[in-house]
Amino acid sequence: MSDTKSTNWITESLHQHYAQRLRVDEMLYDSNTEHQRLKVFQNGQFGRILTLDDVVQTTEGDNFIYHEMLTHVPILAHGNAKRVLIIGGGDGGMAREALRHTSVDHVTMVEIDAGVVDFSKEYLPMLSDGAFDDPRLNLVINDGALFMKENTDTFDVIIVDSTDPIGPGEVLFTDTFYGHAARALSEDGIIVTQNGVPFMQGDELTGTLRAFQALFADASCYLASVPTYAGGPMAFGWGSHSDKARNVALDDLQARFAAAGIETGYYNPEVHKAAFALPNYVRKLFP
Repeated sequence: MSDTKSTNWITESLHQHYAQRLRVDEMLYDSNTEHQRLKVFQNGQFGRILTLDDVVQTTEGDNFIYHEMLTHVPILAHGNAKRVLIIGGGDGGMAREALRHTSVDHVTMVEIDAGVVDFSKEYLPMLSDGAFDDPRLNLVINDGALFMKENTDTFDVIIVDSTDPIGPGEVLFTDTFYGHAARALSEDGIIVTQNGVPFMQGDELTGTLRAFQALFADASCYLASVPTYAGGPMAFGWGSHSDKARNVALDDLQARFAAAGIETGYYNPEVHKAAFALPNYVRKLFP
């Protein structure tokens, strides 16, 4: 890696035939934890960027898209979500958005790596924006798959904010994990998952949907474009024991969104509805 600013880059090689580069204007943190290599660096376009093993996890600039769509879509579609479970999400961004709903009474967040939480508080405090201090948040440091297996609580919304299905995140994409999650959902509960960029990672979405179709009356996905998750729109898996939440009327979503009083940068009820309109190449990935 060069010492000159203009040629100091990180190359993300998540995909076999495609890579992206991000310029490192200033390296703020670079260390190995028990589970993975963590870096935080400053970039002129995206602000602070967090990578795990040189794969982009979140950025100061565009994280709002990912976090808003994985929280507000299921919470507002549900209409009366009181208990939310987040698997992963150690940077605190998902908890931040979920806790913006004053109607949510309790958020349990399960993160495998305490190091991610600790350094996110120090180096990426804008992501959690006080979420770790909210008394409604219960932070559990544990393996998400083990927690799900042993869990006896019920949740209205489960958000799987995992890394890609390599390394520690791999077990969060298994049929067994999804089966345990399905049992933990309330009658009208919803589970949403991050399933990568389907143009590049189609097998990831297909695998989740195959499991969801066996477990849920309603199994689908929705899309959002996040600039640093390159390769086209990102897919979010959707599973529920009935189809009423996915088919909630626009008028109802607008009323719920207005009542929540939340200001967003990406999400709105119209985007919510449109996100479930899938292009044909994504439809073909359904089992």
